[in-house]
Amino acid sequence: MNLGLEGKSVVVLASSKGLGKATAHLFAEEGAHVFIASRNESELEKTKNEIQKETGNAHVHYQVCDITNPDSIKQLIAKAAAKHGTIDILVNNAGGPPAGLFDDFDDDAWQNAFELNLLSFVRAIREALPYMKKQQSGHIVNITSSSIKQTLDNLILSNTFRAGIVGLAKSLSQELAADNILINTIGPGRIATDRVTSLDQITAKKQNMDPDEQRKKSEQSIPMQRYGEPDEFAKMVVFLCSQANTYVTGQTLVVDGGLVKAL
Repeated sequence: MNLGLEGKSVVVLASSKGLGKATAHLFAEEGAHVFIASRNESELEKTKNEIQKETGNAHVHYQVCDITNPDSIKQLIAKAAAKHGTIDILVNNAGGPPAGLFDDFDDDAWQNAFELNLLSFVRAIREALPYMKKQQSGHIVNITSSSIKQTLDNLILSNTFRAGIVGLAKSLSQELAADNILINTIGPGRIATDRVTSLDQITAKKQNMDPDEQRKKSEQSIPMQRYGEPDEFAKMVVFLCSQANTYVTGQTLVVDGGLVKAL
């Protein structure tokens, strides 16, 4: 199958590590021109060099970007468009908000999670759309959480704002279809990233367990009996953003090894 990604201009948010990094790496393997972004310049430079070396793709660049800052997002999209001529693909991604229950968070915590996990996606889409509308084509994928299908214990902030992204994407799929712009939302289950390791450690501490034992317990709840790998998740993102996908839009998917039981 030809994914048709050679030379496509791609922006991946929060991509110096984890799912974002794996996604950017796979786009680079397919010959796309990729812009990665995060707040940590040293990590970005390291990731850029690593991806270039491993894929042989010299068209990997980075921009320091605080996705809670609207001007920072504007600068990222403008720089990527200037470098590669347009924006063909936008992959929205953000670190997860703090774990906790309702009584653990004040208004500032709620506002911070809103800025990080919902408004940042809105702003990035707003900046990318003029390029996509001008060329009458584009793909947008929002990386969220499996909580878009089934809420997760002790993650009320994530449960709330990830659901908002689903509503946003579904509405936009109706608005943007006439411009041949496809938008979808993908939630990872338990993928082996630093974020999941951190959540496992929090759970293990609460239950007075060893973190390795907590992971084994968690793996037993997954039908495939293991955590997913970041590149397994990235494959779904890249497919949905590729020229192989010409008709899937407004959908909400999970990559979770069968973990989520909700329909």
